[in-house]
Amino acid sequence: MKLVGISGAIIGSKTALVVNKVLEEVKKQYPDVETELLDMKDYDVQFCDGRDPAAYTGDTKKVIDAVISSDFCLIGTPIYQASMSGVLKNLFDLIPVTALQQKVVGFVATGGTYQHYLVIENQLKPIAGFFRSYVAPGYVYVHDDHFNEYKEITDPNVLERIERLAHELVFMQKRLKGSE
Repeated sequence: MKLVGISGAIIGSKTALVVNKVLEEVKKQYPDVETELLDMKDYDVQFCDGRDPAAYTGDTKKVIDAVISSDFCLIGTPIYQASMSGVLKNLFDLIPVTALQQKVVGFVATGGTYQHYLVIENQLKPIAGFFRSYVAPGYVYVHDDHFNEYKEITDPNVLERIERLAHELVFMQKRLKGSE
């Protein structure tokens, strides 16, 4: 069972830190689950131009294939101008409609205002619905204030939500796929 965590940012490190923290918590709670961090800043991905996803090559193909081959996904984005990153939107445009179909998906986001958590509810969850994904009920939004000067998450409530999200993702995946 493979969980792919996607950090939908090409600058900064906070989104990747949060995604990775959830992946680490999954490994801690469920050592049998394989995890992979797909940090978009590590890939030179083309803009979607409407062609068949199978026609892309290079890093774009690697990223598409990583999402397709996952059993379930954790998707993270920084919030810019009250919306997801363009990098993540481009990824959603690149992957085939079936890439997330009947897969469990969880969300994390980072941002500079306390209201930006609504992007998860108002933009990301509807996109998951379009892909016919099963969405974990919980999610994690991390504000700049939740990090210390060393970019470590220090807020106990956020850390608790990370633990819960890790559990929800694996719990749902195992139940939906009929495994214990």
